[in-house]
Amino acid sequence: MAFDVIIIGAGPAGLSFARSLKDSGLNIAVVEKTSKEQLADPAYDGREIALTHLSHKLMNDLGMWPLIDDKQKTIIKTAKVVNGNSPYSLDFDHSETSKDNLGFMVANNVIRKSAWDALQDSDNVTMLCDKTVAKVGTNAVRGWVEFEDGERLDAPLVVAADSRFSATRRMMGISTSMLDFGRTCIVCTMSASRSHFDTATECFHYDRTLAVLPINDNKVSIVITLKSEETQSVLDMDKQAFARDIENRLNHKLGSMALTSELFAYPLVATLAKQFYTNRFAVIGDAAVGMHPVTAHGFNLGLQSAHILASEMMSAIDEGKDFSSAQVLSRYSTKHQRIAAPVYHGTNALVKLYTNNTAPAKLARKALLHLGNIVKPAKSLIMDQLTEIRAVDGGRA
Repeated sequence: MAFDVIIIGAGPAGLSFARSLKDSGLNIAVVEKTSKEQLADPAYDGREIALTHLSHKLMNDLGMWPLIDDKQKTIIKTAKVVNGNSPYSLDFDHSETSKDNLGFMVANNVIRKSAWDALQDSDNVTMLCDKTVAKVGTNAVRGWVEFEDGERLDAPLVVAADSRFSATRRMMGISTSMLDFGRTCIVCTMSASRSHFDTATECFHYDRTLAVLPINDNKVSIVITLKSEETQSVLDMDKQAFARDIENRLNHKLGSMALTSELFAYPLVATLAKQFYTNRFAVIGDAAVGMHPVTAHGFNLGLQSAHILASEMMSAIDEGKDFSSAQVLSRYSTKHQRIAAPVYHGTNALVKLYTNNTAPAKLARKALLHLGNIVKPAKSLIMDQLTEIRAVDGGRA
């Protein structure tokens, strides 16, 4: 079969991009190194994803959202940011918006399954699993992918959605800024004896950062960021000692707590491709922007990148133009850079400040939280970045 688009990577970004092109008339190949069985029933990996209202809309449009059981969806009504050991917090409430919530929580493996299931009625998509890409390249008219087994595919456009450490992005010579925070993120789920009241809390303690995100049945997703050299000592803690530690760090606000999953560790490295395309080749998802999790924008940006590229391609097709031309890919790159770059740099600056424990930094951290509550335009801007409600209600979307 001759293909028009080859997508490398069957994560949520790659699969949602393929689904976006269902009615394009294009023949699409999605290549993935894991098996179909793993894609159809992905294992739980500890990651609970905070979804903005724009992501909710895009997932609904793609048919993903209705495939997720309501019991697997949690709403976030309020959010708090606290600094150090201070009881003072920067507060966000859904009542300050046009919506009845600030966002949604869904497990990563559930989102991945919904993306896979939504793609099953797309007759123009061929899944090629258990395939490892060895080489990728392009010429004036086509791109090509060669697998480790020697098989080769070619198409007018190749799209990489193969993680923030994308090997194919590197093969195509797209330079990338990379920021290794020297920290590790440990995630898990826990039950609590007291209600979380649908509240997400970000605690910038002086030795580590602790995020507590609401899940149904009065469970919470715990996200700890700490120095990498301290990781193993936390992973080696028994369940009871870990639970007592989290209770103490939260000043027992959630009562007694208990682990309901294993601990999962992920190194914290943020990446930003200098541009999101080159000749007949584009990057989406984490291959374009790999975010620090503190502002929970990684998946949301990935979904948007797939949507923007598919929209630009569909517009070109409707106008009878080349969907893989440099003009189309350049428009995608420019649009997504305008959205992603400020979030990327702003998040990294925030992380640097709130992991700096010098006396001036502590004063600045305290002052920023107070200003956030007092200066309404600043608070509104932060709220919009976190929820993307304005994008749905007629803003940049």
